[in-house]
This record gives sequence, structure tokens and C-alpha cells, in this order.
Amino acid sequence: MTTLKAKLQDDLNAAIKERDELRSSTLRLTLTAITKEEVSGTTKRELSDDEVQKVIAKEAKKRREAAEAFAQGGRTESAEREKAEGVLLDAYLPKQLGDDELEQIVAAAVAEAKAAGAEGPRAMGAVMKIVNPKVAGQAEGGRVAAVVKKLLAG
Repeated sequence: MTTLKAKLQDDLNAAIKERDELRSSTLRLTLTAITKEEVSGTTKRELSDDEVQKVIAKEAKKRREAAEAFAQGGRTESAEREKAEGVLLDAYLPKQLGDDELEQIVAAAVAEAKAAGAEGPRAMGAVMKIVNPKVAGQAEGGRVAAVVKKLLAG
């Protein structure tokens, strides 16, 4: 078992003992998503810590989107619970890049792409290929894409 998955399991056991319903249900759902990912495909496999982190990030994103949907639908209690679950999951993820840091990384990638001959909005794919490995797990794709579009538009 990977160290991150083991930490989730240990935290789940502690949450159950403390009768913390929010933490225990959130961690249960996350561990279920991890297990589902492990058994998907043709053979069962053990996920690495990076892969487990991606699953946690996906689950946290689901919580944020659900919170927005509940808030728009006027279900504030459900929205608050989803937000709390998202915050709980964020604790297991690496610190997110700030707007300034992200903009600096993207600016460097735009300069690199322009040096390679990519210009204007059509350079989006080339810039994203350069940026994504550098910010993996530290910034959401939508946020990165928005900054890339902004800098390419000039």
C-alpha cells in the first residue's frame, strides 16, 4: 500500500473512532474512488502516490463543482457540506500555486513556445504541453488554460 493511501486509511480509522461523520464519510468515498481506479482496466494494480493524488484532486474538484451547483440551486446546507468535504480533501494535496507564480510559469512557457515558432491563440496546445508537467497537481487545468489564453491574447 502506498504511503498516501495508508495515511488516508489511518485517518479514516481515527475519524471513525472519533465519530467524526464528515471526515469518515469523505475519506470512505475517496478510498472507494482509489480502489475503483486500481481495479479499472484489465488487471488490478497498486496506484503510486502520484496517481492517488490525482484521484484525490479529482474528488476535491467534484466537491467544489457540487457545492457550486447546490449553491445555485438554493440548497445552502448541501453546498456547505460539499465545501467542507473539499477543504478536507485539499489537506491531502500539495499546496496550490498562487496566481503570480502560475503566471510566471506560463509566461516562461509562452516565451519558449514563441521561440519555437508558435504564435497567437493557435499556440495554446504547444504552451499547455510545456506548462502541464511543471504545474501538475499544483493548479487546476481550467485555471492554467485561462492564464495561457490571457497571455497569448496579449
